[in-house]
Amino acid sequence: MDIHEYQAKEVLAGFGVTVPDGALAYSPEQAAYRARELGGDRWVVKAQVHAGGRGKAGGVKVCDSDVAILDASEAMFGMKLVTHQTGPEGKGVYRVYVEAAMPISREIYLGLVLDRTTQRVMIVASAEGGMEIEDISADKPDSIVRATVEPAVGLREFQCRQIAFKLGIDPAQTQQMVRTLQGCYRAFTELDATMVEINPLVVTEDGRIVALDAKMTFDDNALFRHPQISELRDKSQEDPREARAADRGLNYVGLDGNIGCIVNGAGLAMATMDTIKLAGGEPANFLDIGGGATPERVAKAFRLVLSDQKVEAILVNIFAGINRCDWVAEGVVQALREVEVNMPVIVRLAGTNVEEGQKILARSGLPIIRATTLSEAAERTVGAWKNELSQGIKIRAMS
Repeated sequence: MDIHEYQAKEVLAGFGVTVPDGALAYSPEQAAYRARELGGDRWVVKAQVHAGGRGKAGGVKVCDSDVAILDASEAMFGMKLVTHQTGPEGKGVYRVYVEAAMPISREIYLGLVLDRTTQRVMIVASAEGGMEIEDISADKPDSIVRATVEPAVGLREFQCRQIAFKLGIDPAQTQQMVRTLQGCYRAFTELDATMVEINPLVVTEDGRIVALDAKMTFDDNALFRHPQISELRDKSQEDPREARAADRGLNYVGLDGNIGCIVNGAGLAMATMDTIKLAGGEPANFLDIGGGATPERVAKAFRLVLSDQKVEAILVNIFAGINRCDWVAEGVVQALREVEVNMPVIVRLAGTNVEEGQKILARSGLPIIRATTLSEAAERTVGAWKNELSQGIKIRAMS
């Protein structure tokens, strides 16, 4: 789960990280009022969306008057901010964050991520702040500083000092850097985060180290331990299909094709999508129903896949271990009887109770296309989709 910049700053400030003074606004007038509350003569207005690259897309403006703040926020509210991370559909702007402008001396990149190779938290930093880490890695790889943290002892002061030294931090500011790094690490571990990123982390002209921007991502599976973090979720920034699935305990990933996939297990989902592409099709999504899928759960999965207007065929691919093929078959039949499905449905079952599952599908009398192998299922799905597509083209041409 992602959260907004202002929320991440509030979280990090609670762990001792220094952040600029700022305030949230839900209208242009409120943004101007917030600036007057903050005081000063220069402010930064930032669109709050779950994406990076806001500055290049017009989502960050430096203002020096009430009129400039009103104009900048007026342009932001209601816009679809399109960045390299949002895709062409963009993300809606419904709130802005107003901060007092900072006198910046230098910028630093700082990130904490979960390194699955070493099974450790890795700190990634660079003296080239203000750039995307991908650009830093490509253009100036030697500037990147990496350090892994031993979970048994946590992030020690000597590691923080080593990082500060490699980044060229002034000795007088080293203790501030230690406090910032340890605060980020504590926030990461205590709140079950999967990423903490500050870009840029700035050194101000008066010698302070301040988090000028902040992003945090949390492990969805651990949110039950942190209700205060779960409440920060903003569904307006999420794919509505994925949000609906999450609310129903299902794992959904939206894609851009036309073939909906209902599977059990992420590995099988990846294999299914690859096989569909090899057969000449394009997956529209994959929905992982998980283990122990009841007929009701399978029916919910069908409704979610059908809610995507781009879906023109559905492939159900189940390899049952914990699951049972007869449960899945009952769910498919239940869904097709309750929901109007005017597209091909292909079902491939394997594993526990597969014979009973096949009998349920056969006895249903529904136009379900059955397959025994994944390659056969993918070929039949793509073939049925192309046939439906050609029929639709013929009908439109005749009309």
